[in-house]
Amino acid sequence: MRIAELTCYIVRVPLRRVIRHASATRCESTNLLVRCRLANGIEGWGEGVPRDYVTGETPEGALDQFGQTPLERQLCASPTRWSEVIELCGAFQPSVPCDDPRGCRSNSLRCAVELAILDAYGRLFAEPISTVTRHFPPARSISHERREVRYSTTITAESAFAECRSALKMRCYGFQQCKVKVGLAGADDARRLRRIRLCLGSRVDIRIDANESWHADKLAAAVEPLLRYRISCLEQPVPHAELDSLAEVRTRLAVPIMLDESLTSMADAQRATAVRACDLFNIRLSKCGGFLNSLRLAAEASAHGLGYQLGCHPGETGILSAAGRHWATSVSNIRYLEGSYDRHVLRELLTNEDITFAYGGRAPALESPGSGVHVNPEVLARWTIRELKRPLA
Repeated sequence: MRIAELTCYIVRVPLRRVIRHASATRCESTNLLVRCRLANGIEGWGEGVPRDYVTGETPEGALDQFGQTPLERQLCASPTRWSEVIELCGAFQPSVPCDDPRGCRSNSLRCAVELAILDAYGRLFAEPISTVTRHFPPARSISHERREVRYSTTITAESAFAECRSALKMRCYGFQQCKVKVGLAGADDARRLRRIRLCLGSRVDIRIDANESWHADKLAAAVEPLLRYRISCLEQPVPHAELDSLAEVRTRLAVPIMLDESLTSMADAQRATAVRACDLFNIRLSKCGGFLNSLRLAAEASAHGLGYQLGCHPGETGILSAAGRHWATSVSNIRYLEGSYDRHVLRELLTNEDITFAYGGRAPALESPGSGVHVNPEVLARWTIRELKRPLA
């Protein structure tokens, strides 16, 4: 069954509240959606979240890439099994109009197109897209089916009252893990962590995310006052340009280091392992170029004795939430899991299905064909800024 048409949408997703961290402040998210329509009318949906400060992508640039890529030549196959669908996804090579030494300047578009293709063929085959993991040779070492996963939560940079209120709500809701955003200019992170630890209690695993806000030569001094609050991990403490310096100082820090902005591609992963810059990878489907590339990165981490988490972007809709759920329930040894915040972050849901996590961050595997979620056309119409349709047949 061939792909008959791909349509790309830029959508503006309204958030319930302002989200702040050291790299950005946002009250809405501008995302990329792709609809894949097969020749028999079956549709699949994918999503990407372009972030200029992470991968150098913009929504408009991604739409231009979509328009310039020779889809008719790349996506002309007619898959009949998952192995052929995987080959079809690999054939999609977006046009990149500039130098791309890290291999990440088309990741959000790649993710959106790939997820749309996987969703459409999953519906055709009457199988969930989590099935892809066990059919993907690079992922055999990490493939593992789970009936349930458990998400962690996040406290962003807010007022003292709001942070304490959030922490108490998370404690009452039964979360086991919490990420705290640190490094915002003018903030006293030690005092913040003291308050948050008191509100969360002693049993909750706390990790911190600096979003590149510190510099390697000041890192030890910035981290030392925070260690007393028993943080389990420090995410992206320095800018990507200081990765080599991070590798030098990392051995002197009494906390594991996770890479996020410095982990966007296999080229990034190989460099990080070569210089021994980290202990964990933060893998995000959009940032890392889709479901399959994210599997490759997890396998690469595992092969080098590193841990990994599946992260998310603030403002992801139910499309990426569902894709992340399928990924998480088919992959072993995920250290931390983020995502499925839908109802807690979005003003309204794009999908008819609400797959927000339940008490304690618990969430079941999705077993319906494809992604298991369907787009509400009325919400899509309200959110859409631009769209581009590409017939393939």
